[in-house]
Amino acid sequence: MTSASPGIEPAGTPTITGTASGKKRVLLAKPRGYCAGVDRAVIAVEKALEVYGAPVYVRKEIVHNRHVVETLRERGAIFVDETSEVPEGALVVFSAHGVSPMVHAEAADRNLRTIDATCPLVTKVHKEVNRFAKDDYDILLIGHEGHEEVEGTAGEAPDKVQLVDKAEDVDKVEVRDPSKVIWLSQTTLSVDETMERVDQLRERFPGLADPPSDDICYATTNRQVAVKAMAAECDLVLVVGSTNSSNSKRLVEVALKAGARTSYLVDFAREIDEAWLDGVTTVGVTSGASVPDVLVMEVLDWLSERGYGDVDEVTTANEKITFAPPKELRKV
Repeated sequence: MTSASPGIEPAGTPTITGTASGKKRVLLAKPRGYCAGVDRAVIAVEKALEVYGAPVYVRKEIVHNRHVVETLRERGAIFVDETSEVPEGALVVFSAHGVSPMVHAEAADRNLRTIDATCPLVTKVHKEVNRFAKDDYDILLIGHEGHEEVEGTAGEAPDKVQLVDKAEDVDKVEVRDPSKVIWLSQTTLSVDETMERVDQLRERFPGLADPPSDDICYATTNRQVAVKAMAAECDLVLVVGSTNSSNSKRLVEVALKAGARTSYLVDFAREIDEAWLDGVTTVGVTSGASVPDVLVMEVLDWLSERGYGDVDEVTTANEKITFAPPKELRKV
């Protein structure tokens, strides 16, 4: 997504102030943390608990973050893997990652009251699948096998969608008409890795069509750009996020490719190994799009206690995007 996207203000060229040799410092990426879709989904569960009372069932993790899930569980949310685990007639929230039409049908069969907290940017990709399936295209979905978002997106037209995860998957693709094939993607991928896969697909299918608009979400792109802007200055980059968070894991990869000496993913400050700081002058800190900023502040406090109290924020964009609540909650 470009800097001209609605709700995004370009921050100009980020300036990273030099530091005296040997002086410990932290470079703090901005944007980081919660995106609009995550904020909307978490608030949806909180609002449902407030209005309807516990328990509120949530299919899968509402977002991929341990702290968020545990906090909501303490407030009365019950997380399940499938709608079949929800008592008939109960209230269930669908996660930010989206679900397939089959899941909606299962919920209806069980007379479940539903709140759909699917991120609007994921819903956009679902609509693209439907549009191109209707036009009888073969749809090549670039994404990670087993990820909830991929399962929901592919489920919109399982007979027309083929998943392309790794490079070796490109050779397995079979299409009916090379002039009617399009690629779409999971919203939380590495931009660079996705385009590598697109280039590989286009070698096989020169007529491969591009999506009508960016599928990788603005927040994923922005967080990767911010990390790229500071990585080369960093001896170590700490990414706050959970291991099942695709966009958080991608930030570690992006940091290393952009020049960071080392990079690690941690859920909490207590998971940082002090040995990682050996010989480290500059630490970069960022967080995935499903991470509340309180966890980042705890990491900064942890670093400050160890002499890394000088913090410079590296800003590459200012995000102002917000999404309306799920329609089921707007009236309440």
